Amino acid sequence: MMVASSPLRWLDPYDPEAPFPDVESALQEPDGLLAIGGDLSPRRLIRAYRQGIFPWYSDDQPILWWSPDPRSILYPQNLKISRSLRKTLNKDLYSVTADKAFRRVIEYCAAPRRSGGGTWLTAEMVEAYCHLHDLGLAHSVESWYQGELVGGLYGLALGKVFFGESMFSQRDDASKVAFVRLVEHLRQRDYALIDCQVASAHLESLGACAIPRREFIDSLNRYCDIASPPEVWGQW
Repeated sequence: MMVASSPLRWLDPYDPEAPFPDVESALQEPDGLLAIGGDLSPRRLIRAYRQGIFPWYSDDQPILWWSPDPRSILYPQNLKISRSLRKTLNKDLYSVTADKAFRRVIEYCAAPRRSGGGTWLTAEMVEAYCHLHDLGLAHSVESWYQGELVGGLYGLALGKVFFGESMFSQRDDASKVAFVRLVEHLRQRDYALIDCQVASAHLESLGACAIPRREFIDSLNRYCDIASPPEVWGQW
């Protein structure tokens, strides 16, 4: 992950209420880099997501805050299920739960990939999102095969927006099955959109699309503050 040499706003790590720069000031290269520093306290993280900003950095860097343009999102009603994925779903190979193994899911997401790639999830981030889970804001969806955790994902739910963070899979389609069940859950509860952050072929195959950042921020302003009855994610 390369960081631009041009000046960026440094955030005070002792003031979680310190304002983020306007997202329109984010760099074009690297796309969306907005600010540096601060901390991963719940208040700062919630404010960040509410404004269309998320942390992404490696162990050898300070905290980096991003708001890319365009933004990858998925409208729950636009979920695409390929023929092969439909076959997997029909076989009912995996049982799916929510909030049954949040820490295990995020730790699997943080583990080095079998392809040899590294991970952007630092130990500091793992603890920060586990704290958000304890507060009822971060959630996981798990796929199980014969009692073994083989896939899953996690993210944050604010109002009627779900901010997807990462997923992992140790068997074919395990994470995709978890994602499909998540989308079904969100659709039934009138969620407006799922933030996928940055476009990828994997997400596009599931129906994600790219929208201008300003349109994304407008959606957050419209849907993040909608009050709804408490959800018991763990009762899936």
